[in-house]
Amino acid sequence: MPVSSLSSSSSPLSPLCFLTLLLIFITPSECAATPAPKKAPARRHRLLSVDYYTKTCPYLEQLVSSITTQQFRDVPVSAPATLRLFFHDCFVEGCDGSILISTKPGSKVAAEKDAADNKGLRPEGFESIKKAKALVESKCPGVVSCADILAIAARDFVHLAGGPYYQVKKGRWDGKISMAARVGSNLPQANSTVDQLLKLFNSKGLSSDDLVVLSGAHTIGFAHCEHFTNRLYDYRGTKKPDPAIDGRLLKELKMSCPRYGGNTDIVAPFDVTTPFVFDHAYYGNLESKLGLLATDQALVSDARMKTMVQSLAKDKQKFFQAFAAAMDKMGSIGVKRGRRHGERRTDCSVHQS
Repeated sequence: MPVSSLSSSSSPLSPLCFLTLLLIFITPSECAATPAPKKAPARRHRLLSVDYYTKTCPYLEQLVSSITTQQFRDVPVSAPATLRLFFHDCFVEGCDGSILISTKPGSKVAAEKDAADNKGLRPEGFESIKKAKALVESKCPGVVSCADILAIAARDFVHLAGGPYYQVKKGRWDGKISMAARVGSNLPQANSTVDQLLKLFNSKGLSSDDLVVLSGAHTIGFAHCEHFTNRLYDYRGTKKPDPAIDGRLLKELKMSCPRYGGNTDIVAPFDVTTPFVFDHAYYGNLESKLGLLATDQALVSDARMKTMVQSLAKDKQKFFQAFAAAMDKMGSIGVKRGRRHGERRTDCSVHQS
């Protein structure tokens, strides 16, 4: 699933992950009846938790929901835009909100959002998080991280578009590092081979099944012509179209996306059957050679993933359950905890310190 190619124009998923990581949260050890030992207090591991803000911001999810619901009603493209934003955040520095940081005026070091691979990120995604953060800050100042708000909003938009509702674990801190130079090598590309995709996903703690499931974020959203034009005219240097594409789809895409001189704003839906609904039609499309990107279509032609694609194409509930689990895994990648590695920004676009 080339997350970097997930376009929410007119668009991931995001949606978007990986083996749940144990995160260190330092707490003093409980006092014992015996004399205190000379060694430093013991440390214990603590997972992200669903109820992390129960005492400090009990209505957090309702606050975020009030914004995402309104955004989805007014600007539906906010759904794939925010899901894609979450994917791009987690894949680079971990799920730490670093994608939201703006480049400092006059700085020679560009932030992640200004990387070439992030130029297609829609403003609606950023706007959704900005609005949600402002509301949360008005009720729970200085408590909730931008990273957690992004994770919650991504889930909300998946559900609003017809997908599963799942519990979001919280407790992330906002990362202090955001560098455009680190983006390209950490995001899948539209022309990536299956082996390249698997290598990247494995480096993030994801399996081949996770790749297939998270690619299902392409059930909503659109991609610009530039991400699949070569597939239409010169597939892997053959001077011919990709043979693994339906003839009717090929004809339609060529009309919208000429090889030269086309409108760079033109987009095509990832899911040609139900492009605005979060469902499992994406997988059935792959079986019918209706995948938009070469990396989409490759999932069903590769023996390592074909069975999973076929299984999800038959069972929407299975896809929903698998997607929720994969989002939980992805949401745990590279999580920051504590002031040494993170901060809680009051303005998601600006470093706190």
